[in-house]
Amino acid sequence: MKRILVTGGAGFLGSHLIDRLLEQGHEIVCIDNLKTGSLDNIEHFLFNERITFIQHDVTESFPELGHFDEIYNLACPASPVHYQSDPIHTFKTSVLGVLHLLELARKTGAKIFQASTSEIYGDPLVHPQTEHYWGNVNPIGIRSCYDEGKRGAETLFFDYARMYDIEIKIARIFNTYGPRMDVKDGRVVSNFIVQSLQNKHLTVYGDGQQTRSFCYVDDLIEGFLLLMETPKEITGPLNLGNPNEFTMLQLAEKVMRWTGNDTTLQFKLLPQDDPKQRKPVIDEAKRLLNWEPTVMLDEGLQKTIAYFKERV
Repeated sequence: MKRILVTGGAGFLGSHLIDRLLEQGHEIVCIDNLKTGSLDNIEHFLFNERITFIQHDVTESFPELGHFDEIYNLACPASPVHYQSDPIHTFKTSVLGVLHLLELARKTGAKIFQASTSEIYGDPLVHPQTEHYWGNVNPIGIRSCYDEGKRGAETLFFDYARMYDIEIKIARIFNTYGPRMDVKDGRVVSNFIVQSLQNKHLTVYGDGQQTRSFCYVDDLIEGFLLLMETPKEITGPLNLGNPNEFTMLQLAEKVMRWTGNDTTLQFKLLPQDDPKQRKPVIDEAKRLLNWEPTVMLDEGLQKTIAYFKERV
């Protein structure tokens, strides 16, 4: 049994990760400031004697937490609606929060995982994106608090590994969806599903021809666990995502089909710096982890829609 710290553990991804870690028999300390996470996501395991929940913000100094074998850092709002609402705190979460966690890893000898993002690549000029692409990011745009914060976090991870020989793992996450997404998450899958279930217009930004690659949450969490178990020399960053690429119009059509609501589309201006295309190359994850997604978009959407039907 390992003692594992999960920050952002009451969030969408964090709660799914804790489910899996508890299934494996580990002892978990879950930290979340509950700004975007929710106790609803973790209420089903809060009475498990192997988990401790602490409401805390990673930008603040940590209380004495004892020894950890592993640390998973998932603390940071990931939806533009949320991370742009307080951009300074978003940036502090990705940089100051990561510094606190890296110091904890250095002092305790814990292996540490960083949930990075495909936003590292910005609005990419190279398509599809490999881990060797350095990206096209506007450093002063409205998305930069998140994009540059995550890029800075990766820098800190590698500098700590070089200076202090700590064991690091970095996953670059591409668009992920599934049960426990917030109804007001603000990202396209949840927006389309909620709008369709409420018989509202589906809001499409731009002309709807921009693309994303959607990964079901169970597949992503499996990639996390496999990456964490790799030898020390495998650090990442590794792309984790589903390489099947869809336009926003194709996604809208699928959502309407599986909700059974044939509504209309409402087109709005594309937000500043919104990426036009996004598709991961996952050759490294296949080679190093023997990992690739197994849940295709239609199946994942049906599971996600079933979850939202209970809440909308």
